[in-house]
Amino acid sequence: MKQKRSRYIIGIDLGTTNSAIAYMDTRKNPTGGADAIRTFSVPQLVAEGEVKEREGLPSFLYLSTGQDLPVGSLDLAWAKERNFAVGEFARIQGAKVPGRLVSSAKSWLCHQGVDRKAPILPWGSDMEELSKCSPVDASALYMGHVRDAWNYLMAGSDPSDRFEEQDVILTVPASFDAVARELTLDAAGKAGITRITLVEEPQAAFYYWITDNEENWSGIVGPGKIILVCDIGGGTTDFTLIRVREGDAAPTPERIAVGEHLLLGGDNMDLALARLVESRILGEKENRLDSLRWLILASLCRNAKEKILSGGDVQQVGINLPGRGKGIVAGTLSDSINMEDIEQTVINGFLPDTRFDETPVRGRGSGICEWGLPFVADPVIPRHLAAFLKKHAAEQMDSSRADGRFPLRPDAIFFNGGVFTPRIIRKRISAMLSNWFSHDTDPAFQPLVLENNSPALAVARGATYYGMVRRGRGVRIVGGCARSYYVKVAENRAALEPGQITAACVIPRGMEEGEEMEIEAPEFKVL
Repeated sequence: MKQKRSRYIIGIDLGTTNSAIAYMDTRKNPTGGADAIRTFSVPQLVAEGEVKEREGLPSFLYLSTGQDLPVGSLDLAWAKERNFAVGEFARIQGAKVPGRLVSSAKSWLCHQGVDRKAPILPWGSDMEELSKCSPVDASALYMGHVRDAWNYLMAGSDPSDRFEEQDVILTVPASFDAVARELTLDAAGKAGITRITLVEEPQAAFYYWITDNEENWSGIVGPGKIILVCDIGGGTTDFTLIRVREGDAAPTPERIAVGEHLLLGGDNMDLALARLVESRILGEKENRLDSLRWLILASLCRNAKEKILSGGDVQQVGINLPGRGKGIVAGTLSDSINMEDIEQTVINGFLPDTRFDETPVRGRGSGICEWGLPFVADPVIPRHLAAFLKKHAAEQMDSSRADGRFPLRPDAIFFNGGVFTPRIIRKRISAMLSNWFSHDTDPAFQPLVLENNSPALAVARGATYYGMVRRGRGVRIVGGCARSYYVKVAENRAALEPGQITAACVIPRGMEEGEEMEIEAPEFKVL
């Protein structure tokens, strides 16, 4: 039986460090449109016993033992006697007691080296009285908080307005594999959310840009144009290419390439700054902070980085690390981070001037061991971007655009994610693209930068718009499944070469949502 359409369409950007929620009331706005999309301000703890609404929900979970905070200080209007908090207060309190803080749960969902359903977080915490949780459970608690907050503020007495009854569009990195996507759906199910559809974050971000330019989007990037969506958040780097092609009635955006999964983002920059400060305050190489003070330092460095890069007048921020234990690193340690540190460590460390022919350094991930995450070995983002463009050049190259040197050139770029909030970082990437693709026939090439007026909310708002697209309204990005999926087929092993396997494709790359195909061969038998 066909499911009844819900009154609301809800878009959730479940981010590594920050989450955002948007929605549309289709009863009041049956034709949709950008003006119909609203931001859901999430009530959450901002201090002990203090609840306020915020535009986003920081993706942090604080696990209390019941002894560390006053009774009732974690209560919410819809939940009493809680032993955990999510959101702003979790981030603040967790910076003070990092052994009880769960962060980067989204990054753990794609970590193939651990059991993602096992209680492993907070990673490295040695607090025996603490009940740990899994990456799936942490993600479920974030979504459960959003569900309960919605029901408290929006549902009223009408059960059909409850969160569980709405069409929910949940975003995931384009590079998430099938297992990570399935675990994300498991987390949603644990939160009681079953009417759910996944959409890739770069696509959702570009949907947001379309909503912002719905009247003239194809006049800005017309048929034949290629758009690079560069999405770098707290934990992941995602590259996607979209080509605008002529449609039957109107131009149609088509997703033509998706990058590999790169565990590289703002978290890595914070850790690099923390390493810099640690080396200055401790001096000798053999002296290192313990894991708890290290996590506190990383949090302080993140706050300092954000203040300096916010575009204001702040050029330097003090770092005061509270004392713990005995010995050389026992007392309070002080240092500061200034704009020069940011330029040397973040800009030159992660976004140095890079040639197009450079390739990423391969090898074992260089992530900080205290975090336990398999960060990429090479932190230089432009090398990964160049590799992405070169990898997809052969299959996408149009002979009319070939120039002999550069096989694929994005005409426009759309930046999304917290890393691109500072203008200096956007300019650095744009300048590199210009250098890579400028040549004798077009020496003044500059990619068109598509404006992102709401980087913190773009993905959630674009996801909401996609919910209307699924109902037949708006501009759809085509392209289908980003990868082909196969099942292994048992054959006569004697006829196979060593290491050879046979497989049948069950979902070809490019297969669109709702499309069906019949597999005629090989013939399968149920065992």
